[in-house]
Amino acid sequence: MSDFQELIKSFPKTREYVRDFFVYGFKTREEFSEKSPRTYDNERRRLESWLGEYVRKDHVSRGANISLAIDSNLLDTNPLFRVWKTKSFTDNDIVLHFLILDLLRDGDTLTAEEITEHLLTKYEAFFDTQIVRRKCNAYEKEGLLQKKKAGKTVVFSLDNSLADWIRSNDNMLDALAFYQMAACFGIVGNHLIQQFDHQNQSFRVKHGFWVHTLEDEILLALLQAMNEKCNVHLEIKSSKNGVMNFSECTPLQIFTSTRSGRRFLCGYVIKSRRFTCYRLDTVKTVRPLQPSAEYDALFSTLCRNQKWLWGVSFQGNGSRHPEKLTMKIQIREPAEQYIIDRLKREGRGGTVTKIEPGIYQYEIEVFDCNEMLPWLRTFTGRILSLTCTDQFVEHRFYRDLQAMYRMYQIEKTPASESIRTE
Repeated sequence: MSDFQELIKSFPKTREYVRDFFVYGFKTREEFSEKSPRTYDNERRRLESWLGEYVRKDHVSRGANISLAIDSNLLDTNPLFRVWKTKSFTDNDIVLHFLILDLLRDGDTLTAEEITEHLLTKYEAFFDTQIVRRKCNAYEKEGLLQKKKAGKTVVFSLDNSLADWIRSNDNMLDALAFYQMAACFGIVGNHLIQQFDHQNQSFRVKHGFWVHTLEDEILLALLQAMNEKCNVHLEIKSSKNGVMNFSECTPLQIFTSTRSGRRFLCGYVIKSRRFTCYRLDTVKTVRPLQPSAEYDALFSTLCRNQKWLWGVSFQGNGSRHPEKLTMKIQIREPAEQYIIDRLKREGRGGTVTKIEPGIYQYEIEVFDCNEMLPWLRTFTGRILSLTCTDQFVEHRFYRDLQAMYRMYQIEKTPASESIRTE
C-alpha cells in the first residue's frame, strides 16, 4: 500500500474536496459518497496539513463534521492559495530547478549542452542533455527563462526583467498586495510578494469570495480561448444531481454576480444555437477546439441581448424572445418614497410609472422572468397585482403566496384576494 503524500499530481480532485469543506462543510465521512473512504481520508489529511489552523471539527453522533472557518476580514492573504503550492515533483525536478536557476543567476547565456556541462563540473550533477533541454523549454514557457537564437544555436538566460521592474517601483509591492486580495488570479500577486519577503500590512477585505481561487485554472483556460477566439469542449458536473455533461460552445464573456460573487461563463452553444451560461465552479475541464469564424458576430449579438438579461439566464419558458412583467404596488406617500427609489435603483432598466396617488407600476422585459421572483417577493405586502406573459412565472408567484398564507396560518381577506383578481 502506498504511503500518504501531502503533495498532489492532479488538482481537480483536490479542488472538489476543498470546495466542499469550505462552501458546504458539516459533512461526515460517510456523506462523501462519490469517492472511497480512503480517498476522503487522504484529502482530509492534506487539508489539515495545508490549512490546519482553519479546520474546524464538530463531533456528532455519526462521527466528525469537517469544515473550514475563514474570516477574510481578519487575514492579510487568501489561505486557499496554499492549495496551489503543493504540486508533486521528482528528485530530478527539484535538483534541476535550483541548480539551473543558480547557474544562470549572474546573467549568463548558455545552450542546453553548456548548462549540462556546467552542472557536472560545477555541481557534480550528471544529467542527460535532452532532460536539461526539456526542463529549460518548460521554464521558458512559464516565464522563468528567456530563450533566444544565436546563429544556429538556442541559448537560455534567466529572465529578471519583472523582478528588476518591481524593485525599481517603490509602491509596486503594495499594489501586488492589494491585487492578491481583490482580483482574479490573485495567486500571482501572492507568489511575487512572497519572493520579495513582503507582507501585506495595508489591506483587508471585508467580504471576500476567496473560494473562487480554486476555479482560476478553469478561468485562465477560458480567457485564453476567448483571446484566440476558439470554441471549447466543456466537461460539466451538475450542481444538483452530480451528473456529468459535455458541451461544445463558443466562450464569449465571464459574468460575475455582484451579490454572491459567483462567476459564470456565457457562451454560444453550437448544437442548440443559443446563448447559455454555465457556473464556473461546475466546469471541470476545458479543451480548446478550432477557431470560430463567427466569433465577432456572436459577441456583437450577445452585447445586444444583454439589455434583456435580469441575471444570467437566456432560457425562460423556452422562448427566444423577451417576456414582459408588470407589477403594481401601493405605498404611503411621502413616507415610503424610498420604496420607489429602490425600484428605480434595483429595477435593472425597468420603467417606474406613477398611475395615481400612492400607486406605481413597474414594467420590464427580460428573457427569464423566473429569475426575478426572489427580488419581487421582497415587495410582498405592497403588491396590488402582478402579471407576466410567461404564465409559469405568474402562477408560481401566486402559488408561493398561497403557500405562505398556509404556512403562517393567515386568513385571506378581501384585500388579499384582490391581489389575484385585479
